[in-house]
Amino acid sequence: MANPGFCVWLTGLPAAGKSTIAGELAAELRARGWPVELLDGEEVRQSLSPDLGFDRASREAHAARLAFVASLLVRHGVVAIVAAISPYASSRDRARKEICHFVETYVTTPLAVCERRDQRGLYRRAREGLIKDFTGVDDPYEVPESPDIRVDNVGRTAKESARFVAAELERLGWLLPGRPSSS
Repeated sequence: MANPGFCVWLTGLPAAGKSTIAGELAAELRARGWPVELLDGEEVRQSLSPDLGFDRASREAHAARLAFVASLLVRHGVVAIVAAISPYASSRDRARKEICHFVETYVTTPLAVCERRDQRGLYRRAREGLIKDFTGVDDPYEVPESPDIRVDNVGRTAKESARFVAAELERLGWLLPGRPSSS
């Protein structure tokens, strides 16, 4: 039997560390022999969603596009790692329904830490009113009520956080320890 694909959907505030953890997790799973595609919300937005803004409807549409692509990958036995703010529970719920094997992973990082990590100054510009609808400032982030995995991204390196997520994927039965199941 072929390896079943699944989606690890990392959600959290801007600058929480989602993309960095996702990159480390992708490397970890590739080293174990898994076929992996990383869908970074910011990068995908440039290709699939340049027509969208940052209002609620646009963010929900962007999350729907990410979910569609991830669902195609998963159906073909790929591990799709999505790193996207996806601030609304409704978007994540829709993604869970669309993607047959979905692992919601909440990267929990305090807002103050995210603001300190923000190298592009987006939080500062949002607080100055230069950026509208910025998640965590003037647009809400709806914290997942029951994520499959919760990774505290303070006091750990991205590699340590990725290893924690991989261990949780093993605990939940998505991964066998060390490598994918036999074909």
